[in-house]
Amino acid sequence: MSECNPLIQQYLQRSGLQLQQELDEHDIARDVQWLEHFLDEAVRPSVRWQYPVPELGEGGACSLFGELAAEPYDLALTLGGKKADTEHALQQLQLFCQAFEQRTGLEWFGIYQARLKPQPVLVKLAYYGEPSRAEFPLNEVFALSSNNSSVGLSGQARVINDVPAYLASGGQYYSCDPKVQAEACLPLFDHSGKIVGIIDAEAFNKDVFNAATLTLLVAICLMVPAYLPAAVQPCSD
Repeated sequence: MSECNPLIQQYLQRSGLQLQQELDEHDIARDVQWLEHFLDEAVRPSVRWQYPVPELGEGGACSLFGELAAEPYDLALTLGGKKADTEHALQQLQLFCQAFEQRTGLEWFGIYQARLKPQPVLVKLAYYGEPSRAEFPLNEVFALSSNNSSVGLSGQARVINDVPAYLASGGQYYSCDPKVQAEACLPLFDHSGKIVGIIDAEAFNKDVFNAATLTLLVAICLMVPAYLPAAVQPCSD
């Protein structure tokens, strides 16, 4: 556990969570161990190579709640085909989603990887909950209204425990589901400190992202980058 603490401290500093929250490093290390045990013991889930996504509004700026696109999103096209190593990576990522749902019971959780398509985007690789947008552009304009894109660019975690109050105070917010009352979006870093993706959790109640929930999210962030698929070029067909 003591060997994990320098990596934990480094993550808390890089993500800005150290200034936002009082999190115990030993509790985070304990949750890392719990997740390792969960991955070892869990039955491997089937991979969702395709999943439903909301219809996007004019110009693709927002999702239309309750209106699904005619065609599902195809991960195989983005990830370079249905390869065995990619399938294994997606299975592991889905297990992190299952672990989070089992421990928290919150309504939505997703794991995104930063990829080029050909412009930088965040691609949703694994999730549970209602259908949501598959890709978030990684650019400054979109980041003005999207927590996902903002965190994916800045590497600074964002925790909003009261979405209505946040909006009332002038905060910009990309909404896929009007029932969402709280959100926590945390960055993923590789060993060099490069931002390689994000995780995003949403809840239908306020004030749910307490120390215990954020501790688990940080533990997930410490582990997930090792399971992300290789950043190959997408298929052309």
